[in-house]
Amino acid sequence: MTTKRSDCDPIFPEVIEEVRKKMPGDREIENVSSFFKILGDNTRIRILYALKEREMCAGDIAVLLNMTKSAVSHQLALMRNMHQVRTRREGKNVFYSLDDQHIVDIVEEALIHMTHVDH
Repeated sequence: MTTKRSDCDPIFPEVIEEVRKKMPGDREIENVSSFFKILGDNTRIRILYALKEREMCAGDIAVLLNMTKSAVSHQLALMRNMHQVRTRREGKNVFYSLDDQHIVDIVEEALIHMTHVDH
C-alpha cells in the first residue's frame, strides 16, 4: 500500500496515536472491504434475504428470483468464497444457507439502518 501524506499538521497527536493503535491492519481492512463489495450487489442481497428465510438449492433460488440457474450459481460461488454462504449436499442436491448468524445480523442491521434513513 502506498503511504499518503496528509496536508494537515496534527492538532491532538495523542488522540491520533491512541486511535492508530486500535486500527485494524491493511489485510483486515482489505478483507472487510472485499466482504462488502460482494454484498454490494442487488442480486446477492436478494439471495441473502432468501437464504435468511430458509436453506435452498440454486435452482429454486433461480426460480424465486427469475434468473438462470447458471447466473445464481455464479453469485453463490462468489458468496461462498467470501464465507457468506455454505453448502450441504444431500444426494444429488446441493443446498445453500447463510454461513452464520453474523451474516443475518449484518443484513438485518443494514435494512433497519436504511429504513430509518428513508424517514
